[in-house]
Amino acid sequence: MTSHHTIDTGPAGAGAGAGVPLGAVDAGSGLVRFMEMDFELGPNVLAPREETELLGKVCVEHLAHGVAEPVVIDMCCGSGNLGIAIARNIEGARVYACDLTPETVEVARRNVGRFSLGDRVTVVQGDLFENIRNQGLEGMVDMVVCNPPYISSGRLTADRAHLLEHEPREAFDGGPYGIAIHQRLIYDALDFLRPGGALAFEFGEGQERQTLALVTRTAGYSSARFVFDVSGVPRAALCLKR
Repeated sequence: MTSHHTIDTGPAGAGAGAGVPLGAVDAGSGLVRFMEMDFELGPNVLAPREETELLGKVCVEHLAHGVAEPVVIDMCCGSGNLGIAIARNIEGARVYACDLTPETVEVARRNVGRFSLGDRVTVVQGDLFENIRNQGLEGMVDMVVCNPPYISSGRLTADRAHLLEHEPREAFDGGPYGIAIHQRLIYDALDFLRPGGALAFEFGEGQERQTLALVTRTAGYSSARFVFDVSGVPRAALCLKR
């Protein structure tokens, strides 16, 4: 069921279990560069990581060989970096970006404005898919992409506690085993994807077996492949709906 693919995103950073934030454009700007674009952040918004560029490039590559004007959901959108990168690289793509907190949604909307994409990128506040249901998207979506929280709650009070000094718990806390959001995502995405539509998401180091088990258990996906970083570590998955 699983095939393998590697994308080179440059040298791997230390501490990849939590991800290494990409560097700010300059000390005073507060902007972070992601896939050759400069994004605004906020005090309660996750800074994009190197491995998320890996996920973004895989999504763009997949959509470039797919249907014209694809419909995309960017779940757990953060600053909007993934959905905006897709809209900028895929002509005519229509993106629905969703996140839980009002602070994050506000930053994502400002970034949509920065890139003049208000006609193609809609930002919605809600718990995963709850506020985009019954909008005519069920069974019509070409891709769901997500960079979910994937660090266990216990580690955030132990060796990963430093992550919470400057960034929100919601961006990291994946529940007792680090896969609570993945469980919901993998099941709920099936309601929205068209047959052959793709679910693409990031996961933590060492979570590939759990990830594959979740995908297999749904019986809703015909194939899945892992995407490896330059160190040979699987960090993302791309699954196709039956």
